[in-house]
Amino acid sequence: MSGLCGWFTGSGAAAIDPQRIGQMTRTLVRFDHAAPRMESAAFGAVGVAVARGDEADVFVGDDKMVAVWGRVSSSGGDERAGETLEAARLAELHAQKGPALFAMLTGHFAIAILDARRGEALLAVDRMGTRPLGYRLQGGTLLFASRFDALEAVAIPRTEVSSQAIFDYVYHHMVPAPASIHSGFRRLQPGEYVSLRSGKLTTERHWQMRFTESDSRTVADLKDEFLRVVKDSVRRAAAGGSVGAFLSGGTDSSTIAGFLGEVTGEPARTYSIGFDASGYDEMQYARIAAKHFGTRHHEYYVTPDDVVAAIPLIAAVHDEPFGNSSAVPAYYCARLAREDGIDTILGGDGGDELFGGNERYAKQHVYSLYSDLPPPLRRLIEPLAFALPPVSLIGKGQRYMRQAMEPMPARYENYNLLERLGSANVFTSDFLATVDREAPRAAMSRVYQATNAATLINRMLALDFKYTLADNDLPKVGGSCELAGIGVRYPLLDDAVVEFSARLSPRMKLNGTRLRFFFKEALRGFLPDAIISKTKHGFGLPFGVWLNAHQGLRAIAMDSLSDLKRRRIVRPEFIDELTSDYVRAHAGYYGSMVWVLMMLEQWFRQHHEAGMRTTQPAMIDDAAPEAALLQPRPA
Repeated sequence: MSGLCGWFTGSGAAAIDPQRIGQMTRTLVRFDHAAPRMESAAFGAVGVAVARGDEADVFVGDDKMVAVWGRVSSSGGDERAGETLEAARLAELHAQKGPALFAMLTGHFAIAILDARRGEALLAVDRMGTRPLGYRLQGGTLLFASRFDALEAVAIPRTEVSSQAIFDYVYHHMVPAPASIHSGFRRLQPGEYVSLRSGKLTTERHWQMRFTESDSRTVADLKDEFLRVVKDSVRRAAAGGSVGAFLSGGTDSSTIAGFLGEVTGEPARTYSIGFDASGYDEMQYARIAAKHFGTRHHEYYVTPDDVVAAIPLIAAVHDEPFGNSSAVPAYYCARLAREDGIDTILGGDGGDELFGGNERYAKQHVYSLYSDLPPPLRRLIEPLAFALPPVSLIGKGQRYMRQAMEPMPARYENYNLLERLGSANVFTSDFLATVDREAPRAAMSRVYQATNAATLINRMLALDFKYTLADNDLPKVGGSCELAGIGVRYPLLDDAVVEFSARLSPRMKLNGTRLRFFFKEALRGFLPDAIISKTKHGFGLPFGVWLNAHQGLRAIAMDSLSDLKRRRIVRPEFIDELTSDYVRAHAGYYGSMVWVLMMLEQWFRQHHEAGMRTTQPAMIDDAAPEAALLQPRPA
């Protein structure tokens, strides 16, 4: 595993003790199963450390440091376009181009450039945000790291927990960037860079998706190019070390497994997870793909006992509250690969967001058939429709119209658990007094409206690039692989694949209600027909179902929620109702809220209370509610 951390102190600020960089780095790599190679350097008020894996590099010059985590290439305008750029070469390009160099970079990376002569610090992440990088400006010093835990090693005084971030976490099941659970810390979003000069911190974009919405080419016109682009992306991702692939049996993972065998010239090594729970096990499709491509296939069935064991580990590896339960099967799948001698595993993440594969895209298209009607026609229809009694098909039509009348992207959240349950029913009144309940929807609306697209499908895809992919799926897979001690790469997020998807016409992504139209048609003859026609599932965890039946799982959930009650964030009455009536009535749906709240408490235990002098739970300070969550009160 790899990562980076460091600091840059501007004029007038006190330098950080260089010895602290060792503490930062040890925090950064504490989940590494092997003894990591670590390099650090400091001069004056500049310091950087890199935990060395096969994807980390550091350059130290007379007055400049460059740290790279990941693989970086030049997209053009350079005699070495397409080649991997080392940290020393990035230092040269920075001297020539300054911050403009980020616009010419491709690959998956996080970069820190610290220039003492110019008095400038630059931080950047790649176009899709595959590598995390957080930062904080503290007393004129820019602290940065790929894990917030490493930043907290030098952040004095101890940071407070943001109430708004907790609210956003329960809403989204993660904390969306650029915010952080830690007050004062921020995170870079996909395609962004941060610049510190003369004590002023600014954030800019070096890349943004540009959709082409008028391309008239057919599947036949584009198929060969698409297959070549994807195969080349797998070839690049498979370079170096022992490489395997996740295999869920879906179109994305199956495609990567098939091409992995072709580019390596030997059977791909593939890894799948199953569940002994009706409606959740998709192993049959993984086996179909494994047989079709002749992979060296490995399987593991996750049990409720496995989930109990993984819960505190998942909470520990994520340095912010993280509520996606599929992190558990992803962890056991990655661990299975590591035990088989794999150094790096390839994930299929990104295919849904690039090519239109989520069921909600088809649902929103159906709603748009009404919402896109001319306003005068709708004003004529609606009084008549809602004057009728809401029975049978009439009632169904009225419910459809009400949902269709809600504007995007608010309509996207119709099935959001917190929206359905009502924040006043979930949270205490004291907690709600410290937050903006409309902030999650407002932030989503800003992202949606800023999208460089006119069509519904491309606007939804752009929204999901951030919230589903960068804020959720990539941290899930990255954290699970970090916990398992294995590297991960994402061939479908290769810049060439991303650019290809941006050129596809909207109907190539969503044809009526047909999801992934181009993707599936282009892969006919390569993928088995059963996989092309299957319903999307993935590695979903049957937590709610098991919660009602497994004593150990229920015990850890109840213990966590019992302690959470004492924090005065969530209403104790709601927790009692959730764990009895709601979960028993609809385990699959409401079980996810139990998971989200349980993992919030587990995060407090693993992170916020680590090293404190008291084990009492953290609570909101009644005297200063705007201060969010503080350290625990004495017993």
